[in-house]
Amino acid sequence: MRNYLLLHLVILAWGFTAILGKLITLPPIEVVLWRTAIASAGFAILVLWQKQRLQVSRADRWKMLGIGALLGLHWILFFQSARLATASVSLAALPTAMLWCSLIEPLVDGTRRWRPLELLVGTVIVGAVWMIYEVELRYWLGFTVGIISAFLAALFSVTNKQLVARQQSFVMGYYQMQGALVVTALAWICTTPSQLTVPGPWDALWLFILSTVCTVGAYAGYMTALRHMSVFTVNVVYNLEPIYGIVLAVLIFGSQEHMSSGFYIGASIIIGSVLLIPWLNRWVTGERTAAVKEPPFIP
Repeated sequence: MRNYLLLHLVILAWGFTAILGKLITLPPIEVVLWRTAIASAGFAILVLWQKQRLQVSRADRWKMLGIGALLGLHWILFFQSARLATASVSLAALPTAMLWCSLIEPLVDGTRRWRPLELLVGTVIVGAVWMIYEVELRYWLGFTVGIISAFLAALFSVTNKQLVARQQSFVMGYYQMQGALVVTALAWICTTPSQLTVPGPWDALWLFILSTVCTVGAYAGYMTALRHMSVFTVNVVYNLEPIYGIVLAVLIFGSQEHMSSGFYIGASIIIGSVLLIPWLNRWVTGERTAAVKEPPFIP
């Protein structure tokens, strides 16, 4: 029960990231720049606290930095999506990462084949995505950016899987935050002619919560919980993230987050499809207690 509650708190924290992205007034690139800088320091502290070593092979270091760059780009687009549309719209696009994972993983992992079940669910998701475009045309740009962000999240998750077996999780977190920091800094230099904005008191508070509670703390809590839980349980709870996030967005922002009934139908189809996958996989494969071996991306 303790680990189950911990996992729900972690997913709730990740669902809160889109809300924080709306509350922080800094440009999305600067939000990610501060987030990755603070999170890098946080993961370094965890590595020292766990008495782990940051020394890794040069090949693995470059791989982790590169994978972290994907995460940084995902975050920039995720927060940009929330700014262009609403937190609910960006969160509705996020579960499409499951479809992207199903399509990308067989191309990266030669032992993995496309699964008819996942492709069928993916087809349903595509239909729901089209429905959202039809009923919320005013937010088409934000939703499109959110879908691209979900694609990068899927690419991060699939490539990250190759390193999980041979690296400590907090060491991976440190190097991936470094990679995200570098690519975000380069994006900021190329797109922002002005000086880096110094956060005001409220922005500093939200950034601190985003970087420590919703990134480093949530990741550490997730790694603690998944050691004691089955794949089935973790996947079901993890897929509740957009539900938590959309509910929080409506409670915090009120009428700003109210959408048409068609949006909620489309979002419910997407989220319901993603939630259904673990149940169907469990029924097909009989999976019950297998250990989780890979962490997801950090939303």
